[in-house]
Amino acid sequence: MESSTFIFLLYILILSAVMGFELISKVPPTLHTPLMSGSNAISGIAIVGAILASNIQGYGSLSKWFGIVAIVLATINVVGGYAVTSRMLKMFKKK
Repeated sequence: MESSTFIFLLYILILSAVMGFELISKVPPTLHTPLMSGSNAISGIAIVGAILASNIQGYGSLSKWFGIVAIVLATINVVGGYAVTSRMLKMFKKK
């Protein structure tokens, strides 16, 4: 990888991390849980991408291990998001 490409990708990573932190810190506490539980379902896209990335020929074994770790972490995120959403919806059911 060229150094200019690496610097560009590093810049994008840092910029997205700062923007994500700023956006999440501005969300009021009453909206934080519904927003995060809904957005956790989007991690399903990360699962599909990680499966594809860890299966492509020509990548080294380190990339495949990172793909496996990404699959595990995104799966935990999705399951946790659905669990939180389920608990929130149970609070509003009439007994």
